[in-house]
Amino acid sequence: MISSVSLWIDTFVPAFATLFVVIDPPGCAPIFASLTNDTSSMHQRAMARKAILVAAAILIVFAFLGRPLLKALGISLPAFQLAGGIMLFMIAIDMVFEKRTERREQRAEQVTEEARAHNMPLEAEDIAVFPMAMPMIAGPGSIASTMLLMANHASSMILQSAVLAALVANLLLTFIALRLTEPLLKLMGKTIAAVITRLLGVLLAALAAQFVFDGIRAAFEL
Repeated sequence: MISSVSLWIDTFVPAFATLFVVIDPPGCAPIFASLTNDTSSMHQRAMARKAILVAAAILIVFAFLGRPLLKALGISLPAFQLAGGIMLFMIAIDMVFEKRTERREQRAEQVTEEARAHNMPLEAEDIAVFPMAMPMIAGPGSIASTMLLMANHASSMILQSAVLAALVANLLLTFIALRLTEPLLKLMGKTIAAVITRLLGVLLAALAAQFVFDGIRAAFEL
């Protein structure tokens, strides 16, 4: 019993760390703030709740259907591990050099400009599905990470439950970050937020490298 709990925790912790880095709850807060600026508290709460629910639905669907999809396409798990690791490494590079944040801010500005061009108040703009739920929360990185983590533990439903628990925990943290946008921004500031993003990028690069190593080891049965 103790060994099972220990194994569950050993699965949960790296899964939580991987998804936390990829989803980046603190990084979603300033984008959400810019998209819901000058809107009511009720609207902000509704957008945050809807964004999390839509993102959760997307990620859970890929969590359970990802492996059958790979099998149907004739893609082996080692190949997916390699591809997923390379893609996550590219995301990590973007995080270290602040490219990911710039793209997120550009998406936020685009949505804002479109609303203004049509003389629509931002409160009338539903930003929950796009761009918040997808691609900011349930983006390519988080989808690939969820599929990969679930596929790595396909032989054990208990360990898959640890991955799902890590996913739910990160989505809850993201919801809290969205609801506490203003206090978080005042507390961290742009400089601290940039430092945290870069540190998370380095951590993600290491995790991505591990995925690549695991894929190579499995492919060549080393």
